[in-house]
Amino acid sequence: MDVRIETIGKGCEELVLIRCCEVTEEVREIANFVKSRQGSLSCTMDSKRYEIAVTDVCYIESVDGKTFLYTNEKVFETAYRIYELEEMLKTKHFLRISKAMLVNLMKIQSIQPAFNGRFTAVLRSGEKVIISRNYVKALKAALKGE
Repeated sequence: MDVRIETIGKGCEELVLIRCCEVTEEVREIANFVKSRQGSLSCTMDSKRYEIAVTDVCYIESVDGKTFLYTNEKVFETAYRIYELEEMLKTKHFLRISKAMLVNLMKIQSIQPAFNGRFTAVLRSGEKVIISRNYVKALKAALKGE
């Protein structure tokens, strides 16, 4: 399978085109992956509203009844509850790793064992997040593509 990338001018609509003789499982996986990376989330920072691309979010955390979206450089607050975001983002490579946290699997650089059956995920940004032992099995399944 050949892959070509063509740059276009600003203002032109971006398009991913898959040309195939037959729609195989591999083609479906590629299409689903592209679709899973689209979308944005409404949030605020310093009383200003923003739309943050799902692909920019490293992880989401709930603290004291408030929900925060963490990107590489900034922290935003959202009105969504963690369980609402979990449902919204389950097809976008986000996974719950503790009672109060979701992580973007595409932002994980490495995973290391920690104490008491827990693991530590090192994100590409260098930040570390703890994976609760209750969620390790789901993480392993997600990483295997199950």
